[in-house]
Amino acid sequence: MPVLFSFQQVREDLRKHTRGISDLQVWAPTPAGTLGFQLKHLAGSIDRISTYLVGEGLTERQLGQLSTESDGQGNLAELLMQVEESLRAGEERLRKVDPAQLCAFRGVGRKNLPSTVIGLLVHLAEHTQRHLGQAITLTQVIRGSRIPPPEAETAHER
Repeated sequence: MPVLFSFQQVREDLRKHTRGISDLQVWAPTPAGTLGFQLKHLAGSIDRISTYLVGEGLTERQLGQLSTESDGQGNLAELLMQVEESLRAGEERLRKVDPAQLCAFRGVGRKNLPSTVIGLLVHLAEHTQRHLGQAITLTQVIRGSRIPPPEAETAHER
């Protein structure tokens, strides 16, 4: 349940903190990185960790997505949709977890590093919250910077 609560918090906090952020601001560089990267990484990491959680290996598509997390592609609505789709898929995988298997081995990554179901559950919740926090921080950095707000973008497009 804590992982599901973590996912719900992602939905609520991203909805709240990205309100008013423009597409231009999503990929604008800041000293702390870009909001776009954090959103793509959040979606991708949920997908990857939850895949390992159910004892599966990553697909070529998942491996390919790793290299696109900082590509500057996608507007805010698209990136938030990617996060939502990843959350939904992660929830489906979580429902497959057998509580009797919490100590079962799970290999992670190309080197098949050792973990367990419970270890990956904890990591999934923690990692998700870490990147949610980074996304929230970036929205605050963006709002406090000279990155053009949505009004400037709209006026410029006219």
